[in-house]
Amino acid sequence: MKKQNKQINFSKAHKEYVKKLRRDKFVIIFFRIFVLIAFLGLWELLTYFNILDPFFVSSPSRIIAQLGTLAQSGTLFTHAWITLYETLIGFAIATILGYLIAVLLWWNEKVRKIFEPYVVVLNSLPKIALGPVIILWVGAGTSAIITMCVLICIVITTMSMLSAFLSVEEGKILLLKSMNANKFQILFKLVLPNSMPEFISVLKINVGMSWVGSIMGEYLTSKAGLGYLIVYGGQIFKIDLVMASTFVLCILAFGMYYLVSLLEKRYQRR
Repeated sequence: MKKQNKQINFSKAHKEYVKKLRRDKFVIIFFRIFVLIAFLGLWELLTYFNILDPFFVSSPSRIIAQLGTLAQSGTLFTHAWITLYETLIGFAIATILGYLIAVLLWWNEKVRKIFEPYVVVLNSLPKIALGPVIILWVGAGTSAIITMCVLICIVITTMSMLSAFLSVEEGKILLLKSMNANKFQILFKLVLPNSMPEFISVLKINVGMSWVGSIMGEYLTSKAGLGYLIVYGGQIFKIDLVMASTFVLCILAFGMYYLVSLLEKRYQRR
């Protein structure tokens, strides 16, 4: 028997709706690019005609030239890799530890009631104030920077995930208990799957916060990295170096955020 290919005939309204979605997506992408190009073009023109002093605000052409100089010397890739490495390690440690701590606090109500006030206090504490203490505890350099990154992200991860765990409907938990499910089964069959959207949101937040932590750590103690270049450029009043380093920082942060967005889309398709 020959297999017949069945063609699905969509209604006219459905086809128009799909066309509208595609058109809206195209318009959004177009205006995103247009706004960026217009901003860069206006910036370049204002500095070219000395309406804005390029010594203080730099310009796109000078930033590109600075990036080319850094790339030719190999400095750009070295410093970018150091900051990326510190950020990824801090991001991973903070996310994993924060997640596990949230599970522990959810598992034991007494432990949660004991430590929850301390978690809130740690969240409100300016982490930059702990900079000298961190350097004394773990030493200067990469270890201190990663520690700063972890401290900034771990509390947010813990509080957000704990809130997601506790938001599970009590009725669903009672239903599983009525079926003789133990706490371990409730955690893995209900609580953790239910908290996946919040977990992805936490990943998005941690992307930004981990970069803040690593750059903040490099401000305090560093001899290499994008944060070091930004500080060094500010000290010698070379705004081109500051803006070029900031541009690379934005590209790397966007790359991390894009990977998390891909994970979110994959989860939504399931």
